Amino acid sequence: MSDAPPITALADQSAYAEAVRLAVDASAAYYADGTSTLDDDAYDRLVRGIAAYEEAHPGEVLPDSPTGKVAGGAVVGDVPHTVPMLSLDNVFRAEQLADWAASVERRLGRPVTAWSVEPKLDGLAISARYRRGRLVQLVTRGDGTAGEDVSHAIGTVVGLPDRLAEEITVELRGEVMMTAEQFDAACAKRQAHDGTTFANARSAAAGTLRAQDRPYTCELTFFGYGALPLPPDDDSALATRLRELPHGEIMRWVAAHGVQTTAATPVAGIVATTIEQVLERVEQIAAARAELPFGIDGIVIKCDLAADQAQAGFGTRAPRWAIAYKLPATEKITKLLAVEWNTGRTGVIAPRAVLEPVLLDGSVVEYATLHNVADITRRGLMLGDSVVVYKAGDVIPRVESPVVHLRTGDERPIEIPQVCPNCGDAIDTSQERWRCVRGRDCRAIASIGYAAGRDQLDIEGLADNRIQQLLDAGLIADFADLFFLTREQVLGLERMGEVSTENLLAALERAKGQPLSRVFAALGVRGTGRAMSRRIARHFGTMEAVRVADAAAIQEVEGIGSAKAAVVVAELVEVGPIIDKLVKAGVNMTEPGVSGPGSASGSSGDASGGAEGDAAVAALPLAGMSVVVTGAMSGPLEALSRNEMNELIERAGGKASSSVSAKTSLLVAGEKAGSKRAKAESLGVRIATPDEFADLVSALL
Repeated sequence: MSDAPPITALADQSAYAEAVRLAVDASAAYYADGTSTLDDDAYDRLVRGIAAYEEAHPGEVLPDSPTGKVAGGAVVGDVPHTVPMLSLDNVFRAEQLADWAASVERRLGRPVTAWSVEPKLDGLAISARYRRGRLVQLVTRGDGTAGEDVSHAIGTVVGLPDRLAEEITVELRGEVMMTAEQFDAACAKRQAHDGTTFANARSAAAGTLRAQDRPYTCELTFFGYGALPLPPDDDSALATRLRELPHGEIMRWVAAHGVQTTAATPVAGIVATTIEQVLERVEQIAAARAELPFGIDGIVIKCDLAADQAQAGFGTRAPRWAIAYKLPATEKITKLLAVEWNTGRTGVIAPRAVLEPVLLDGSVVEYATLHNVADITRRGLMLGDSVVVYKAGDVIPRVESPVVHLRTGDERPIEIPQVCPNCGDAIDTSQERWRCVRGRDCRAIASIGYAAGRDQLDIEGLADNRIQQLLDAGLIADFADLFFLTREQVLGLERMGEVSTENLLAALERAKGQPLSRVFAALGVRGTGRAMSRRIARHFGTMEAVRVADAAAIQEVEGIGSAKAAVVVAELVEVGPIIDKLVKAGVNMTEPGVSGPGSASGSSGDASGGAEGDAAVAALPLAGMSVVVTGAMSGPLEALSRNEMNELIERAGGKASSSVSAKTSLLVAGEKAGSKRAKAESLGVRIATPDEFADLVSALL
């Protein structure tokens, strides 16, 4: 669970007045065209600071203060709402949620037996009015009592049909937003039009919803979260039903009429009977956040029963029967200070953004990925830009886009390298990911060092300085050459004695017996890592089978799509000479327990063998389980690296994962397990100590 977020402290009346002006201006800009000088988290901190100052100085409250007002008081609508569209109050911790639930029950004078739990979608609230089944009007939330007519957007919003399944008159309420795919398409259209991009999906949706004179059209998405009688005093059977149905049943009714809800998503709304169940669903939705194709910034909890809602009533800006459990910010606005260009061990030239440090999702971010030159060009980035930086879960921070409306004119173009930043040779620009023409040879020391690393071939005694000696002496050009070194050649190197020479040669001999998964990982094939190398090795069984596989066959491996499959096939051709040398040197080219493509248990490939193989897999101690390892291991597992732990999990029939979610079957928690253990406990995930896990897989240690 997250701690309560910090506030912007205001020292005096002057700072308070400036904060009010800044908050109102930022809110007005956002609700006008989707732009803002502040990101969501900065705005929320500022408003909390304003509220804290007003609580301490009640006699100094300014009339235009954003506190207690829908949309911060920055919006005035011209279309009256049939029923006010209010904001939600926030909580940030489990204890605060429990306190709020208790306060609702005190107000009701009885326990709440049904709580609705839904994702808080990161978009704009709108009202969609249908008459006799036809969509006739769209209205923004505005100031809560009246909004702006945006009916011109009808026909551009996915999930909001022009006609309902029945010819009924009703008002639907929900959230308009852009999915990740829609946002990318919108940015491409804007880039083609004026060379700029949108700051983020939410601001793009806000601006798009209101835009009437753009020469291009951007698609939006709607998720419904409520239905009201239209008009509100209608006494028809339908109106009566909508007033009396529990919220969960209303949402099923909305979906049945062809309107999109979250029901078909991984974060579908549920009805819980206890606050413990509510918190369990909160954690599940939070865990799924990073994988969703649309943005959420929290979870909405509300009384599900209509009678409870009616009795709890409303405050001035928010219902008393609903609350938003806010999640930590996953995007912030900061400055792009510089771009560093680095050549990786495979020769790929990758830009890295140097940022003004910013606290994001619980950690300070100073660097972020920029992917490649094409990505920089598409996003129209410039040095000195205010940029949106995005991070969620274990994902590496990335620069999402420039905030164009914050440009001052002092920004300058990003200098693109004309030669390899490592060796000065030419750059192959034929693919989106630029590469030094020397490929792996450009960073040979890094490539060889990686192959020799503990989680690949585990060649002890081969430090970078020793690799450099071998390269300088012309004894090796790649890591496969290591296996042809003679005793005399190694002894001839500076500071190599009898003992160190024998140790290195012995380590090389041991490395020849490593399983295929480690040999494949040592090759450093682009688009694969250690986990993917294990999957490939267990799918094909032999290096020969991998090499003859075409892109379609490679795609059969879990987690490999068509684009990555093509890269793997091309890479295997490139590293072919290295593989040939490894084979000649007698390096193992098979995966233990796998006899052919598609087999992971030694089956022969016929019907009976396949059945026996399936039975063997099912008999493994972790069969079908998703396992996460966290903290420091001890006992029999103490010497294992995290990669070796993952290998052990997969040999035992499980799937190694890096993050805890509702799909996690087991968490192996050592010392200092931290937040992953807390999340596992909240989700009811089984937790094992290192000793308990060692007993579970003892036959494979």
